[in-house]
Amino acid sequence: MKEQDPVKVDEENRIMNRLDYWNTMFPYFGSRKLVVKLKDEGFDIGRKRICRLMDEMGIYAIYPKKNLSKPNKQHRKFPYLLRNIEIQFPNQVWAIDVSYIPMKNGFMYLTAIIDWHSRYIVGYELSDTLEAIHCVNAMKRAIKDVGVPGILNSDQAAQLSSDDFVNLLESHKIRQSMDGKGRWVDNVVVERWFRSLKTEYIYINEFSSPRELREGIAKYIDEYNNIRPHQALADDTPSKVYNEAFSSYQVA
Repeated sequence: MKEQDPVKVDEENRIMNRLDYWNTMFPYFGSRKLVVKLKDEGFDIGRKRICRLMDEMGIYAIYPKKNLSKPNKQHRKFPYLLRNIEIQFPNQVWAIDVSYIPMKNGFMYLTAIIDWHSRYIVGYELSDTLEAIHCVNAMKRAIKDVGVPGILNSDQAAQLSSDDFVNLLESHKIRQSMDGKGRWVDNVVVERWFRSLKTEYIYINEFSSPRELREGIAKYIDEYNNIRPHQALADDTPSKVYNEAFSSYQVA
């Protein structure tokens, strides 16, 4: 196997990290605008390379996702089930998504699962690949830790329509819901959480290793769930809303 040039690897990591930053700040920027922003920052880069890296990273503008959301034609698709329903209690609907997470010298992928009603992060997994097993593992742990949702909503990513993932949901009688093609807003709760994670924590810290990143994300999620007030929850914490509402729902 040909050894990679460390200088070129470092440059590519820096480009990918800036792509992720600008995509998070301005999710409607397509490849043309991203080329402009990176050239303004001193990178000698063309649109063809930008498109290739966006494919590899799974980042996208507000038209259909590349890679992470690219449907596998051999896998099943599911209808969007959240239209015109009122989400009133925890574990009624969860949302799942996968996002690129930059580090100082590389990157990883974070699978996150959020309870739609309370905004509580019920499960997550950090990995160095986009394989379906990481979504399966995150879902298994969430079910073990907090229970079974009625509906799981996601985009049309191949990982989330894989046989292993679909079979896991079916074994727990979880109804699977998928966004319409290019409808990022259909999964907006988890998309917004990733934006908060990156702008409030990832971009203002420099993580040098997977272990450091793993510890940092665990800390952020603990504080997000249990300490910081959430404006959409009348300044309660997600854990308080999740646990109190879930207890009331069980009693009812």
